[in-house]
Amino acid sequence: MTTLQNSSPLLAVKLNVAALITFLLAATTTSLCRNFCNNIPINYPFGIDEGCGAAQFRHMLNCSSIGLLFLTPSGSYKIQTIDYNQKTLVIFDPSMSTCSILQPHHDFLMTDIQSVTIPPSPDTIFVLMNCSIDSPVLNHYRSLCFNFSGHSCDELYSSCSSFKLFHILSNSTPPCCFTRYDTVKYMSMNILDCTHYTSVYNVDRLEGIGALDWLYGIKLSYSLPDFGCEKCAKSGGTCGFDVETQGFVCVCSTTSNATRDCAGGIAINRGNSLAAASPSGLQLFLFFLLVALSCL
Repeated sequence: MTTLQNSSPLLAVKLNVAALITFLLAATTTSLCRNFCNNIPINYPFGIDEGCGAAQFRHMLNCSSIGLLFLTPSGSYKIQTIDYNQKTLVIFDPSMSTCSILQPHHDFLMTDIQSVTIPPSPDTIFVLMNCSIDSPVLNHYRSLCFNFSGHSCDELYSSCSSFKLFHILSNSTPPCCFTRYDTVKYMSMNILDCTHYTSVYNVDRLEGIGALDWLYGIKLSYSLPDFGCEKCAKSGGTCGFDVETQGFVCVCSTTSNATRDCAGGIAINRGNSLAAASPSGLQLFLFFLLVALSCL
């Protein structure tokens, strides 16, 4: 009876220490790269944590309480979908007009890097509405406007409840312009002299479809940097980058990174940065401590 009573406190201590060691081991091997924001998967080349994804897309995405956001100089835009097969994502500008609501004109701006790495897709158009007859896109730069699948300004203004206001106020069909992102990139809405804008994507599928059923939003297309991410992923790692050098690294744990993959890459210790190609000293110490404790 005395032996059993004496061993009970020791057993409790062993169990508590074992639980603590197990927790620390899990904490030291947990990846710092989140792979979901709400219901949207976050895969390479994107990342919502520092050092995750490709360096070219650093600080472009943010996971907030309202969802996954795409960040540009003109604002934060909610991401509707990401298609990793087609390499596109769709965002929505809450400040643009649609068939159901008119919004004051607003400039959609991207950084120079974004304009190159993740520009609006070729099947996305910007519609400038209620333009002045003095608008540059109706005069010197009229070549920037084009026919959009047979649709016209009159059809646009008569199809949507919000756009009908232009007909009512002018008692005519005010000019509009179907154009590409480059137009609004280099000329602000004030220079374009148009009161409102909207954006539509998948326009190559909208021939014969009325404005009520258009897909309103901005589709962005990106290219995938080839730095060996597939090899890294197959080895159990997550593709990321060194926050100082911007170079590719394979994220394997929380203490160091491998240059290529978690199985045989060269380890680069980075203190508080991302991952490891082999177990760290702390991980090995905790593991052997747990084994020794089980032998007592």
